[in-house]
Amino acid sequence: MKSILVTGGAGFIGSNFLPYFLEKYPDYKLINLDLLTYAGDLNHLKEIENHPRYTLIQGDIKDQTLVQNLFSDHDIRGVIHFAAESHVDNSIANPEIFLQTNVIGTFVLIHAAYKHWMEKPFVYKKEYEGCRFHHVSTDEVYGTLGEEGLFSETTPYSPNSPYSASKAGSDFVVRSYHHTYGLDTVTTNCSNNYGPKQHAEKLIPTILRKSLAGENIPIYGQGTNIRDWLYVLDHAKGIDLAYHQGKSGETYNIGGRNERNNNYIVNCICEILDRKIPRKDGKSYKSLISYVADRPGHDKRYAIDASKIENDLGWKAEENFESGIEKTVDWYLSKQSK
Repeated sequence: MKSILVTGGAGFIGSNFLPYFLEKYPDYKLINLDLLTYAGDLNHLKEIENHPRYTLIQGDIKDQTLVQNLFSDHDIRGVIHFAAESHVDNSIANPEIFLQTNVIGTFVLIHAAYKHWMEKPFVYKKEYEGCRFHHVSTDEVYGTLGEEGLFSETTPYSPNSPYSASKAGSDFVVRSYHHTYGLDTVTTNCSNNYGPKQHAEKLIPTILRKSLAGENIPIYGQGTNIRDWLYVLDHAKGIDLAYHQGKSGETYNIGGRNERNNNYIVNCICEILDRKIPRKDGKSYKSLISYVADRPGHDKRYAIDASKIENDLGWKAEENFESGIEKTVDWYLSKQSK
């Protein structure tokens, strides 16, 4: 039985990844290290909370003693690192915690992995050969795009918010441990995720929450900001492939090839709600859309070229936005009815 440390497993992506990964690999024991801040929700892990191969540890990735003890007590043989502060608005209001968690926290984790797995630079301990550190990152490290073009793995970093700057820093920490120490690492940079279990502060849950409450739906600026939308389970499957089959030291971009602007997103969701649960006053949910002042440093467009992971590892997004958003809305409506 191999023990894998998964950080931030109670967050949005982690709580979708853990049940999938646990079911797929019966020879893995999964240790979930999560601080359980506002972004973590144990209700999203109810389906596995009593699973014999799953253990939850509440704690901070910046806690060196805790992390070192976890590696030794559970004999960790792999790391899949989700844990991060990730909300851009919060990073503008309080940048320090983003730098502390995302940069220093990643350093603490990867250094503990290096000390536990390796004798010295480029020399693994005999029984730890093949142990890998997988770092989950974001396309926001690349900055913003014009009307054309896509982010590739060779796009220069150009972060524009404290959040994306902190994630860029964590990417570079991981890169340095591969090139300086020979640690087996892989990094994945994903586009905007959506799907079940996403935190209420994010765009799609906000649209759903405000719509169902009959409140104004706030959309930044003119609603023209464009993102490449990736269904969360497709992302989980991409991480699985990169962790197991990715080339050591490489980066893989995971994107859904689903560019949509915020106006399309909000109108699409309103149309689904109009169809599934019409308003009593007969009006469309679209009447609730309200444009608000844009946030500082709001990147105009992100879009990922996922050719590398598609061609090298055989990954492909199974959901387009229209199929994925139907599943997402159905999940939120079922949650509302409970």
